[in-house]
Amino acid sequence: MGSAADWSEPVRGVGMVWARSVNGVIGADGGMPWHVPEDLTHFRLVTGDATVVMGRRTWDSLPERFRPLPGRRNVVLTRDEEWAADGAEVVHDLATALDTDEPVWVIGGGQVYAAAMPFADRVSETVIDVDVPGDTVAPSFDDAWVLVDEGPWQETRNEGTRYRFLEWRRA
Repeated sequence: MGSAADWSEPVRGVGMVWARSVNGVIGADGGMPWHVPEDLTHFRLVTGDATVVMGRRTWDSLPERFRPLPGRRNVVLTRDEEWAADGAEVVHDLATALDTDEPVWVIGGGQVYAAAMPFADRVSETVIDVDVPGDTVAPSFDDAWVLVDEGPWQETRNEGTRYRFLEWRRA
């Protein structure tokens, strides 16, 4: 993995961050099908005090004690005009969600990642060395993306599950 300074430098524009299995799964039944504490620490480091943009189902998947995500502006994208939640800034279209001069990290889910991919200039990806079933997969990269940092495989403290951090930039 790059140094902490590499991963926490400010985002220019829109970044996206996710963890995925080796078979591309990022979610199953509204949650992540693994527990990798080091990835959660990495997520906090990457998103820092930036604006985080997420879909309503991603908001709902966060443990209640972490909603809103502390130290960050929490923007929730939803089609439901009536939806509201304490600590969430509710928007109804992606353009509004991304319209800020602050660093922005898109944090899920699958539909929001797919819609935001054309606007992103950076992706911080954790690969978890498991092959699991799921209902949500990570977006794929086309040739407009370059892998700029490929961290080594590491093992979690809790289960010995292997993981690695990758960083992609738009060419």
